[in-house]
Amino acid sequence: MNHSEKAAELFLSGSNCAQAIVVAFCDVTGLEEGFAARLSSSFGGGMGRMREVCGAVSGMLMVAGLLYGYEEPGENDCRKREHYVRVQALAGAFREEVGSIVCREILKNPPSDPNPTPRTQEYYKKRPCARMVMTAARVLDAYIDQHPLPEKGGLEK
Repeated sequence: MNHSEKAAELFLSGSNCAQAIVVAFCDVTGLEEGFAARLSSSFGGGMGRMREVCGAVSGMLMVAGLLYGYEEPGENDCRKREHYVRVQALAGAFREEVGSIVCREILKNPPSDPNPTPRTQEYYKKRPCARMVMTAARVLDAYIDQHPLPEKGGLEK
């Protein structure tokens, strides 16, 4: 099963959109799945259902940080700039396919209260979220394929 399929399966099994991405890439990051799910749990629904940045995008960027990010807060501007270029490229690729990286725009202004929407068959028919996690996973896989992981990629050092 590829990362897109795994992310969709996770989402359809009840994970939020950010969790679906971060957990789907545990084989690459080295994170334990339960830890990955907890780490990304706040970012579903555009950050706690506030409908800000799409959780699939947030999850994609968390994985990118784990794989390619910098560690030292005082690292020179070149490393930080290089990573921000990467973040903008990944977000831009998602935006190009979907039209936005903002949850409320993708979902056409849904409620932003903290109560999770029941996951019914009707929910899955109306919501494009499974497609969003598949798109984010595909964008990230394409990036990884074109940009070899640094020696310190993931949690292995």
